[in-house]
Amino acid sequence: MPDEDITWWRDGVIYQVYVRSFADSNGDGIGDLRGVIEHLDHLGWLGVDGVWLSPVNPSPDLDWGYDVSDYRDIHPDLGDLRALDELVGEAGSRGIRILLDLVPNHTSDRHPWFVDARSSRDAAHRDWYVWADPRADGSPPNNWRSIFGGSAWELDPATGQYYLHNFLPEQPDLNWWNEEVRHEFDDILRFWFDRGIAGFRIDVANGLIHDPELRDNPSATDDDPPEIRRRGQRQVYNLNRPEVHEIYRGWRTIADSYDAHRILVAETWVFDPQQLARFYGTGDDELHLCFNFSLVFSDFRAEALRGIVGSTESALPPEAHPAWTGSNHDVGRFPTRWCDGREDRSRCALMALLTLRGTPFLYYGDEIGMTDVAVPEDDRLDLVGGGVAEQPSRDGCRTPMQWSADPSAGFTRNGVRPWLPIGDASSRSVAAQREDPGSMLNLCRDLIALRREMPDLRSGRYASIPSPAGVWTWSRGDDTVVSVNLSEQPVTVAIGTGAIAIGTRRERDGQPVGRELSLGPWEGAVLRVAPS
Repeated sequence: MPDEDITWWRDGVIYQVYVRSFADSNGDGIGDLRGVIEHLDHLGWLGVDGVWLSPVNPSPDLDWGYDVSDYRDIHPDLGDLRALDELVGEAGSRGIRILLDLVPNHTSDRHPWFVDARSSRDAAHRDWYVWADPRADGSPPNNWRSIFGGSAWELDPATGQYYLHNFLPEQPDLNWWNEEVRHEFDDILRFWFDRGIAGFRIDVANGLIHDPELRDNPSATDDDPPEIRRRGQRQVYNLNRPEVHEIYRGWRTIADSYDAHRILVAETWVFDPQQLARFYGTGDDELHLCFNFSLVFSDFRAEALRGIVGSTESALPPEAHPAWTGSNHDVGRFPTRWCDGREDRSRCALMALLTLRGTPFLYYGDEIGMTDVAVPEDDRLDLVGGGVAEQPSRDGCRTPMQWSADPSAGFTRNGVRPWLPIGDASSRSVAAQREDPGSMLNLCRDLIALRREMPDLRSGRYASIPSPAGVWTWSRGDDTVVSVNLSEQPVTVAIGTGAIAIGTRRERDGQPVGRELSLGPWEGAVLRVAPS
């Protein structure tokens, strides 16, 4: 097997599809796998190498797929196994790999394992979950807090014990100290890998293991990141346990046992670069990629972004490969969170994400600058978003893909009520931007193509270059420099001679550059640097 078939993810761009919101093929107002199949040509045209599907397993949808009731089947709203197999085949014919979302930290309380577990203290699956007796006063066993707020413990009156749930009470945590649980998930990995799935994004990858002594978490301090301070405690005993790494080393062995190596992508809610680096192991014996939420939640300032990327690069082992994203289904879209809906800022963000060393992840709609939608309170379906990010609901970043400017945005049939309201697609749509060479969509496509064309952008080292205040400049390898002016002031950057390969202002493409590059407010450029 050629090396590129094993390490495609190092050079590639991965695109996240929130299936319910991507494309509705049957007119029921809900996106589905068939809808993804019907839009593979768009993804092929865009140039992405992999597609990560948000959860497609059967689920009661209290947390919209992250409460799994069957790990080996497909949610009937989305399709069936035959449709998934067809998607894998059709995507593969276009050179696109399919990744699935895996939720190993917890199940739905309707999963047959938990239904059995709570039936009695002697049930076959009792020890598959985390149970503990109440304190003498009947209160929960310790102070652990749920990510979604409140205690992480729920009393089961029938058996008189509390069970652990780091998220909703309807999402009981699995007991990963139990070897049967570990063996079951080894088999689940193989089930999907054998069907041609190219890898998994692992939900709550820093979770899984809990402290067997159930010790109280320490309180948060003023020095902790705001995401930790909001929860009031450092979750060092119910999350972020070092014992989790043994599990992932085992999973890596399974992934590497396939001729075309499968990949493991971690949702790692950690904010210390050294702690993040530990999920990579030596760089080639644990997880392949780990999301960096320090960047996601950073202020969109040159100095802050430069610091996060630099500290990450310094912390990672030599063989490790960073993963970068600005948007996802939990945290909102970067054109809103970073850029206040302004396209000039969004272009700079897109250029940065696609030219850093590492694997960029795009969220559906990023390519056209989709923004979060203000979903009316009466239409909200997600009611727990405030536990993940500072927002009342995550619905606003999960609204239907804007394919066209017609009333249904091309997502479903006109006259059909979509599962979530549609945003303003009058200018931000694929159809409106496809034929405009200067559009954000074509900027995204051309940046992806440039990654393929320029070896430096695929594998060149990252090095920060001193720049004026508000400007972030870095080199990739020996012959490529990227500079983005994240300020309202025009600037001049000492850069060396060369030519602009691609600019956020497309009229500057191909423009020669002397020793200094002038950039207007919120403007960026990728330069081919002439040999000195």
